[in-house]
Amino acid sequence: MPPFRRRSILLIHFISTLVICGCSTQGVPSKTAPKPPRRVPSGGVLLQGAGGTLPAILYQKWFSTYENQHPIVAVSYDAVGSGEGIRRFIGENVKDEEKIDFGGSDAAMRDDELARVHGGAILLPVTAASVALAYNLPDLTGQLKLSRDAYSGIFLGKIKNWNDPRIARTNPGIKFPNLSIAIVVRQESSGTTYALSKHLDAINDSWRAQFGAATVIDWPGNAMRAKGNEGVAGAIQHSLGAIGYVSYEYAYRLGLRVALLENRERQFVAPSNEHAAAALARTDLPKNLRVFVADPDGINSYPIVTLSWILLYKN
Repeated sequence: MPPFRRRSILLIHFISTLVICGCSTQGVPSKTAPKPPRRVPSGGVLLQGAGGTLPAILYQKWFSTYENQHPIVAVSYDAVGSGEGIRRFIGENVKDEEKIDFGGSDAAMRDDELARVHGGAILLPVTAASVALAYNLPDLTGQLKLSRDAYSGIFLGKIKNWNDPRIARTNPGIKFPNLSIAIVVRQESSGTTYALSKHLDAINDSWRAQFGAATVIDWPGNAMRAKGNEGVAGAIQHSLGAIGYVSYEYAYRLGLRVALLENRERQFVAPSNEHAAAALARTDLPKNLRVFVADPDGINSYPIVTLSWILLYKN
């Protein structure tokens, strides 16, 4: 069998397996470090992917399970961010070492991007996740609750200190330090950034007028920039007074504290598998499988959630 045809058949089987076990929220997070990529077995096939960092921990679990069940296949996934994953998937002016068999993105490809994929593309939503607001205030007692006004104000650069009355208002009995807020954001094109900005665009007029929804934001103030969900989580962990947005699984892995956020029903909800599922429960997928849940309803819904897509070549 020609190598290309064999690779195509294996990729179809591989993705079919992911779809069967996927299409869900990310499940109970694990603090176990991901295993390094397995070497390509003699006579075997390497399937190479690249893209979003938000589901990367989950993908590594899936890929490891698939490899154990199918020893002739090795799967590599380069967690470079959704924007870079889409660029490599489109395949224009990519280096040989950047060529991939499939992509991954936490922001569905736009029509203009899809039109640039030779032979067409298929987007498959395979999982979903909560985008947590993790923070570093080790001496803070109690559980931090942030209203929609408060967390919007933080990312707009309008709330600059942890003792701001707009934060204290929803946290009675908690004494906040006179400490500057250090915002940690993504430095590269990111689907996680898109999920947060899409939500802020839906709930805050000032954000909508200044920034809108995008994978790259010109952040106000002196935001700290880090690469990938892992980089943002690490920067928060090592920066007193920091707050940033990460996949909940990365926050959990590093033991970061996360804020309860006010949802559409004025309830304060923690990021979790259960609350992400509640946010997506009333969502219907259109035929093109591209859907964004910018501000989910439901008293148990966590307000910032996103689907994550595997990108496949149609031909």
